[in-house]
Amino acid sequence: MIYTIIFLILFIIELLYFKVADRFNIIDKPNLRSSHTEITLRGGGIIFWFAALLYFAQNIPYNYFFFTGITLVTLVSFWDDIQSLSTKIRISVHFLAISLIFYDLGVFVNLHPIAIVLAYIFAIGIINAYNFMDGINGITGLYTLVVMGSLWYVNKNVQLFTDASFIIYAMLASMVFLFFNYRKKAKCFAGDVGSIAIAFWVIFLILKLILLTNSIIWLLFLAVYGVDAICTILHRLYLKQNIFEAHRLHFYQILSNEYKIQHRIVSLIYAITQSIISGIVVFFYDKLETVTLFVVIISPLILVYSLKFYLIRKASLKIS
Repeated sequence: MIYTIIFLILFIIELLYFKVADRFNIIDKPNLRSSHTEITLRGGGIIFWFAALLYFAQNIPYNYFFFTGITLVTLVSFWDDIQSLSTKIRISVHFLAISLIFYDLGVFVNLHPIAIVLAYIFAIGIINAYNFMDGINGITGLYTLVVMGSLWYVNKNVQLFTDASFIIYAMLASMVFLFFNYRKKAKCFAGDVGSIAIAFWVIFLILKLILLTNSIIWLLFLAVYGVDAICTILHRLYLKQNIFEAHRLHFYQILSNEYKIQHRIVSLIYAITQSIISGIVVFFYDKLETVTLFVVIISPLILVYSLKFYLIRKASLKIS
């Protein structure tokens, strides 16, 4: 019953935000690099912060570091959605917010300095990957549902590592967002405020699970996004492009923009693929070595990603 109420509250909040966005002209205008062709309300992903707020209001003594961190990244991202900020400012705030949850999770006490550096790289990388991948209708909402659903299953059946409601609130926010975004003509886009806020939430949960189980195997819950984002960055570096500028070279962009496959179908393919991978991870968690499982999962994904270059050549696409 409580989750139904939370869902309805979030639904109403999203509708109210649309009025605010419309009033203050918070919109996303398409350009040559966009995957959409019509002006659409931006920032609908702010619903993730409101979900965090509702949870925080009921768990203040245990959740203030996380909530402070997600508030920081939400504020700077929302500002960036309205008026572009420099990369230095955004990265600095992300670094501060991540430091808060690292302190909360005992990262600075329990990990070797080299491991701490790697943890920062991992966290900043996930934030940027989630942001880069938020380019077509439904992809952020569906992928987040899969990731959070996988974490919920692990929390319930494999290793209890957090309050189940903390995961479910994020899933409810994803459902509300999908209602307006998973359409042929989306009512709203997540904006940086949405993709970065939910990425921060994902980072907190996965890092907490990694620390508790002493296993990085759970990073594979982000395998599809990770392979697409990292391989695309390498591709753009090879082309000597600025990796912080907008582009159309992600695999999902080639499928949806150049081959005209419906956004919703591409998003669903990504979500289903990650669902299968997450299922494999859970099943083989205590049966295979971590390195073996990484190779078994990442190798086929890289091979699939390499099809992008065939598709580019076949369509004689300009990649500059």
